[in-house]
Amino acid sequence: MTGKIRARDEIVAQFKDGQTIMCGGFANHGVPNNLIDCVLESGAKNLTLISNDTGDANLTVGRLVHNKRVDRVIASHVGMNTETVALIEDGKIDVQFSPQGTLMERIRCGGSGLGGVLTKTGLGTIMQDGKQLIDVAGEQYLLETALRADIALVRSRMADPLGNLAYRGTSRNTNALIAQAADLAIVDADFLVEVDEIGVDRIVTPGVFIDMILAK
Repeated sequence: MTGKIRARDEIVAQFKDGQTIMCGGFANHGVPNNLIDCVLESGAKNLTLISNDTGDANLTVGRLVHNKRVDRVIASHVGMNTETVALIEDGKIDVQFSPQGTLMERIRCGGSGLGGVLTKTGLGTIMQDGKQLIDVAGEQYLLETALRADIALVRSRMADPLGNLAYRGTSRNTNALIAQAADLAIVDADFLVEVDEIGVDRIVTPGVFIDMILAK
């Protein structure tokens, strides 16, 4: 039973110039490295990358930066990656910083059909520049708009042919959220298992959100 499991060539063919790509992971952990290989193999460039961070220089998601595939980054921080920092300083990559909790909420909204989230985080700082202020019961909030992507690159511990996913410990990090916030969700699973092999109580991401799983 192949279900949503797809050959590497079919997955490589999904990536095009100018796409917005969300990538799971947190400080090099829980990153879908095999799918990053597919992006690089595709030759796609001028990408917008939405990720918690950009990893380290030429490691994990940082390889997309190193290979000059990314024009724009939306992230909570990039300080671990000296290459990203240098490219920002040289004006070669545009960056939009979003506080970590706010970034995750924006992605959650994108996956839930919501327009955005109201937050006080960033009020009175440069984070509010250009953003709409909304008054609720006499209190001011920033409107942080929802984020969605053309493709989400998801890392899971296990996947069955229907796309049901289970994660391992903190490697779950941002993966479960981004799986719901893209037009196409592709999975890099450590293990491919049979239907019903993942216990129902262990499924975090139901298969309805997943479109493709990279074959082993």
